[in-house]
Amino acid sequence: MRIATWNVNSITARLPRLLAWLENSGTDVLCVQETKTTAEQFPTDQLRELGYESAVHATGRWNGVAVVSRVGLTDVARGLDGDPGYEEVAEPRSLAATCGGVRVRSVYVPNGREVGHAHYAYKLRWLEALKQTVAADAAGPLPFAVLGDYNIAPADEDVWDIAAFDGATHVTEAERAALTALRETGLSDVVPRPLKYDHPFTYWDYRQLGFPKNRGMRIDLVYGNAPFAKAVSDSYVDREERKGKGASDHAPVVVDLEL
Repeated sequence: MRIATWNVNSITARLPRLLAWLENSGTDVLCVQETKTTAEQFPTDQLRELGYESAVHATGRWNGVAVVSRVGLTDVARGLDGDPGYEEVAEPRSLAATCGGVRVRSVYVPNGREVGHAHYAYKLRWLEALKQTVAADAAGPLPFAVLGDYNIAPADEDVWDIAAFDGATHVTEAERAALTALRETGLSDVVPRPLKYDHPFTYWDYRQLGFPKNRGMRIDLVYGNAPFAKAVSDSYVDREERKGKGASDHAPVVVDLEL
């Protein structure tokens, strides 16, 4: 089974690329983030024509997550237990489903904006709710993974220049401690291999020639439980999908499982 995660940065803007990628990549299950649509606007019909079912949690604006699958899609769960919300509004940032005997959760972790900002505190509360929500699946018998845009680089080498992030979000001790706590539920980091250069970055800013200069970050992560990690036969960043006109600023992360 081939499972992938991709922050598409607007599924409407990226739809032709997404459909072509699904046709050519052999992906069975895709976790999508930042749909920037309502559930009603999501391209369910176009995906169905390719043989994919869709589960969507989206209300428009800049959030929204989904799981699309051609190997079945059941037991859908939207949101988090005890979701803290931002400014008292729960945002559509998490969706779980079981596909072909594998449980996946697509997540779009809050950005945090700036250290000390209310959104940063929300990010840490949201990660705590995520930890509590996934604990049962992480310890369960099914292969299970939390896939998505975590907006955190787990280690210094996961950013192109740690000095450039001094005092910034995505690399703080508190954010990384939240990742450690999440892994302690029984999850491990499935680190993909790069298809170019020596480190598997997954995101490159549109500005200042970030992609051509490989000024990237590894913030799109796959955290799998023991049955999931044991089944992994390969994982890689499909860097080609970051190239060209109309690309997302994130590349897909692909994981192959032998079940």
